[in-house]
Amino acid sequence: MKTLCLFPVLLLAACGVLRPVKDATVSHLLDPAVPERAVTGSSPAIAIARPSLPGYLDRQQLVSRSADGRVVMNSNHLWAEPLDAGISRVMAMNLGRLANSLNIQPVETFVTMDYDRLLEIRISRFEPDAGGELILECTWKLQPVSGRVTNPRPFRTTIPASGDLTAAAPQDARITAMNEALARLARQIARAM
Repeated sequence: MKTLCLFPVLLLAACGVLRPVKDATVSHLLDPAVPERAVTGSSPAIAIARPSLPGYLDRQQLVSRSADGRVVMNSNHLWAEPLDAGISRVMAMNLGRLANSLNIQPVETFVTMDYDRLLEIRISRFEPDAGGELILECTWKLQPVSGRVTNPRPFRTTIPASGDLTAAAPQDARITAMNEALARLARQIARAM
């Protein structure tokens, strides 16, 4: 009896009706764009807090903005880690390379408060615009662990389009532009350290 029940399923599979579905999902990671170098120093000791993100960016899908203000989410291109965690990881690597310090890490990496400053970033925009250019708008501040409260500093950069950054096609150009935007932010912060 079991054989008779399996026969229609096997017949459908043999005819090609039941085919495996190909997963078209691609997962992306941000990477440091500051050139790699041997880092040997131990100061400054800076913790990188996870950045504050607008709600529309705080999701697994890559997000774009259309000319009429619509938010477009790409369900086939996903972040391999939470975007805020990726940004803090990459900022730590970029700043560590620029400042020659092994003690610039995401805040959750520190076991105790072995850092003297905390980098806080508040992102208001970090996606391609309707013209395909990547825009990073944020404020940042290096807050001493003990001492007076510092004021945030504005930052804005636009990375010219290298292909259509908003297309559903492969997102390599977009990820490269995002990496470069974070490197530009790291360079501004390093100059202020």
